[in-house]
Parts: sequence; structure tokens; C-alpha cells
Amino acid sequence: MVSATRPHVGVLALQGDVREHAAVLQALDVEVSLVRRPEELAAVDGLVIPGGESSVIDKLSRAFGMREPIMAAREAGMPMYGTCAGLILLADSIVDGIEGQQTFGGLDVVVRRNAFGSQVDSFETDLVVPAFDDQSVHAVFIRAPLVEQVGELAEVVASLDDGRVVAVRQGALLGTSFHPEVTGETRFHELFLQAVRAAA
Repeated sequence: MVSATRPHVGVLALQGDVREHAAVLQALDVEVSLVRRPEELAAVDGLVIPGGESSVIDKLSRAFGMREPIMAAREAGMPMYGTCAGLILLADSIVDGIEGQQTFGGLDVVVRRNAFGSQVDSFETDLVVPAFDDQSVHAVFIRAPLVEQVGELAEVVASLDDGRVVAVRQGALLGTSFHPEVTGETRFHELFLQAVRAAA
């Protein structure tokens, strides 16, 4: 399993920007596996849930028998990081999900899908992140969700200038509305890897 220097992280590879996350993790000297089956999940120390289409990832997770194993791993303390659709899937509650859409849960938040509009409403902005000593982060939002409510158990990591929440964490779970994996930004993955190492 995990070593202090080189953790083994999985990227859920059912749909979405899987390769981009794998590339960031490999650049951070992490052993990376693509996870599609329960036995592959059992072999890793942390899981990244990529951006994509949350309802499709939800359906495929059930079709591949992954929903329950992911929830069990999360409940057992496996660190997980979700970007965009991944954030939706880690939320305890979603607004405007399609009929029957489910999440893996774990983050005490309410998230709204496609809160900023369609693909043409995608945008980029700079965020100030207290966890990074208030250094700015260039963030790309693509059909992004928004954290509408933050429960007592969750912590805000980053917000837009108007106060709307776009990154949260809770214990070993981290979620961002935006896509650091497409801009060369590594600090959120590094924050996730801190949780992976701590869980070891």
C-alpha cells in the first residue's frame, strides 16, 4: 500500500477527464492506476473522481458495480478528491440532478449542477485560497457546479469574489467546482496527497 514518499492513487476511469488527472499525479511522483472495478479500487490509497458528466458517472458506477465499493471505501476513510462532476458525486445532496441521480456522498454540502450555465458560459478567474497562504489560483470553470450550502462538518477552501463557494473539504475529502488539472495547477492535488499520506 502507501509509502511515505510515493502513494498509490486511483483515478476513477468511467468517464471524464481521466488522463489529465493521471498526468498531474504522475508529475507529482505518484503511482497512478485507472480504476474501473472494485478490485482496482481496493489496491489504491486514494481516489480522484474527475470532471465529466455527473449523471453518466453515477450510472456507470452502478453498472460497473462501483457505487457501493466507493461509498464503503469513503466511509472507511479513503481520501478522495472530486473536481467538477467529482464534487457533485461527493456531495451529500444535489440540486437540479436528473431523475434518479445519486451521489457517493461524504461532503456535508448541497451542490447545484451546471450552476453557471452551459458550456458557452464557461469562464476563468483567479481565486485567493487561504490554505495556500492566500496565494491566488487561476481557476477554469466548465459547466461548473456551485456549493450552495455548506454544512457544519464541511470547511470552505475557496470562494469567488462574491462569496459563492467553489471548493470545500471535510476530513480526507476535497472537492472543487473548477478544473486545476487543465491549467497545470498542482496545489489541490498536493493538498489531496497530504490527506493520502496522513491516512497511511
